[in-house]
Amino acid sequence: MTNIPPPSNPIVVIPARMASTRLPGKPLADILGEPMIVHVWRRAVEADIGPVVVACAEPEIARAVEAAGGKAVMTRPDHPSGSDRIFEAVSLLDPDGHYDAVVNVQGDLPTVEPEVVRTAFAPLSDPKVDIATLVVAITREEERTDPNVVKAVLELPPDGRRGRALYFTRATAPWGDGPLFHHIGLYAYRREALERFVRLPPSMLEQREKLEQLRALAFGMRIDAAVVDAVPLGVDTPADLERARTLLARRPSP
Repeated sequence: MTNIPPPSNPIVVIPARMASTRLPGKPLADILGEPMIVHVWRRAVEADIGPVVVACAEPEIARAVEAAGGKAVMTRPDHPSGSDRIFEAVSLLDPDGHYDAVVNVQGDLPTVEPEVVRTAFAPLSDPKVDIATLVVAITREEERTDPNVVKAVLELPPDGRRGRALYFTRATAPWGDGPLFHHIGLYAYRREALERFVRLPPSMLEQREKLEQLRALAFGMRIDAAVVDAVPLGVDTPADLERARTLLARRPSP
């Protein structure tokens, strides 16, 4: 296992679909004259870790990305998760397996900092890690008990910035003194780990907690999480969209 080299040829894939309960047509929502998905694509390009492609379920998303100069690939509309969608996209784009890692950037993170994307990829430099992700220390008391704030239980040394994920839960965990960590659903997979993951059956705890990443842990895959300083703004509501517009209006041009 230890002779596995670090990934040297990653690809960044952004899954996007129009169906959204709280914000219909979310990928094409206008932010400063451009669709939200184009802003996400730009942030991923600025991360500069590999080519970027949008894996979309509808042709209007593909047209918007391509009009901005990006690359899009059409995928089935009925995928149950973003990981299934990115796996199909990579399989279509690269059937021979030249890309050895896949970074999954959610399509509703228009303000994500490029450095955050790079940080999500970094733990794969350890040959023992199958999947990498991100966490941030919880500072608001109400989030400690909020089931919508998913907690990552990490084996993390004091003042460490990366640790092995032992569990993910909607409950308040772990018990005792010390920080709690909010999981951020931005992932980087070794190519073979992504293929294995999407072929695994859902696990019992995955279905109970409604957390897909528990499937990987249940089948013995290793997930490491890097600590970042803030949660990227996910756009799920009209209020989130307005906040994203304000934040991007303040952002200096690259």
